[in-house]
Amino acid sequence: MTTIAFIGLGNMGGPMAKNLLAAGHALQIYDLSEAALADVEGVGGVIASSAQAACEGAEVVITMLPAGKHVRQVYTGEDGLLTILAPSTLCLDASTIDSETAREVGLAAGQAGIAFMDTPVSGGVAAAQAGTLAFMCGGTEEAFQRARPVLEGMGNAEKIFHAGPAGAGQVAKAANNMVLAIHMIGTCEALTMGANAGLDPAVLSEIMKASSGNNWSLQVYNPWPDVMAAAPASNGYNPGFMVDLMVKDLGLAAEVAQSTGVDNQLGRLALALYEAHQAEGHGAMDFSSILNRVRKP
Repeated sequence: MTTIAFIGLGNMGGPMAKNLLAAGHALQIYDLSEAALADVEGVGGVIASSAQAACEGAEVVITMLPAGKHVRQVYTGEDGLLTILAPSTLCLDASTIDSETAREVGLAAGQAGIAFMDTPVSGGVAAAQAGTLAFMCGGTEEAFQRARPVLEGMGNAEKIFHAGPAGAGQVAKAANNMVLAIHMIGTCEALTMGANAGLDPAVLSEIMKASSGNNWSLQVYNPWPDVMAAAPASNGYNPGFMVDLMVKDLGLAAEVAQSTGVDNQLGRLALALYEAHQAEGHGAMDFSSILNRVRKP
């Protein structure tokens, strides 16, 4: 059993914390939401009065926060965690943030003698609840080996990857979600084209799954309503993975592309389409709801 401080119990963090408790770890938890704290306390989490208090005696710190500014503040701000943690502590930031902030926090942690990894996740709320998340990790090999047993309490052991040094996990996440957005839009366009020509979207989906157009959206997340019973499309596009989050991730991908000299035209086009969908009031819907925009006359 490992004593873990878990900071940030939102839609993803809450289920992740519960899975760590189910795996036998002891959790000291902190969040600004009393309801989120109560939910995890109900299955064994111990509520702390602050992020700093949650870390008292913890061997591992896990943060799941909205943006890079929050991660920077929690770790390196005034009274940040790096000023109080023991050098033996392992810090895992599962937030999806910009790679530059991840590198900066990783450097600051290293200067304090503390192991830090950025460990963003893939799989959405359903995978967080099921404990089958994929982890993309940036940091040292030593930190990765220490992190693996903890991450396996929240994810699929075969989907835990060491991407490279600090910040590499965030680059991998940005690259993955850019491709995800592009093939989701392409899948929506292909299904709409077929439907408008008189094809059954379910039949066309099977054809493409057996052909070179096969992709993850067709396999497990079909965007056409009533083709796949468990997909958000068949459940009113309840997320899932929100449009708001896809816009955020595509923005991060655009930053990585610019900083590395890549002209990511398809990535930027996907961002523009999702931003337009968001601006029409669909930010809280699942990202597969982009089908509705594609189907507009």
